[in-house]
Amino acid sequence: MAAKPSTGGEGVAPGSQTLLRGLAILEAVAAGARDLAGLSAALGTTRSTTHRLAAALVEQRYLTFAPREGYGLGPKLLELGFRAQQASPVTRVARPHLERLSAACGDTIHLGVLEEDWALYLDKLPGRRRIEISSRVGERQPVWSTGLGKALILDLDEARWRGFHRLGAARGAHSPDLATWLARMRTYARQGIAYDREENEPEVACVAAPIRDAGGAIVAAFSVSSTVQYMDEARMEALAGTVRETAAAISRDLGWAG
Repeated sequence: MAAKPSTGGEGVAPGSQTLLRGLAILEAVAAGARDLAGLSAALGTTRSTTHRLAAALVEQRYLTFAPREGYGLGPKLLELGFRAQQASPVTRVARPHLERLSAACGDTIHLGVLEEDWALYLDKLPGRRRIEISSRVGERQPVWSTGLGKALILDLDEARWRGFHRLGAARGAHSPDLATWLARMRTYARQGIAYDREENEPEVACVAAPIRDAGGAIVAAFSVSSTVQYMDEARMEALAGTVRETAAAISRDLGWAG
């Protein structure tokens, strides 16, 4: 369940509270609120206050409004999101490597980082196959069920791994118990590679690897995904070496000497 957006409280300066309420409106719209009643309920503010804040956000293009459809996220957020994506050194450095890999394998590629307890997608290359992987840039996915998420935590100790297991709902048909999942994580850590065997989404599998910075710490990961029609066990194993090599090349461009 999504947490209620923070709108400030006692002791918050008036200007700061207005800012927090405006940000909370954006979060509420992103979560599906479309009308003033829904926004007011999410923020705990009156309809008049909510309307004033929403109107200002529409004027500045952070929100859109259409009669009978309600509020939506605006083009200004797309602009800022694109700028933030391009400003990320990992995204900028990784992109040409991932484009070459995508051209070679034809599969969907995701790039992501660990954000708190979730895997956050920074980039997506859809590949050439006529399939749709239900993911998008800016989306957060469970760590324990995604190949990318597992790759992000390969360096953590087993106690930390346990905390990620079953944290966040996954839609996959194969949900290993803790003992099985930990055994797989130990293998992945030794091999420097991770897999998703239909754990996060039905009929979708992937192979993933971590990306390291100059100090050797895992700062990102990427995955190569497809439907099991194209990504069976044999193909995942065949791709593992190429995925590792690509991860190492990106890491070296970030200053890693390994």
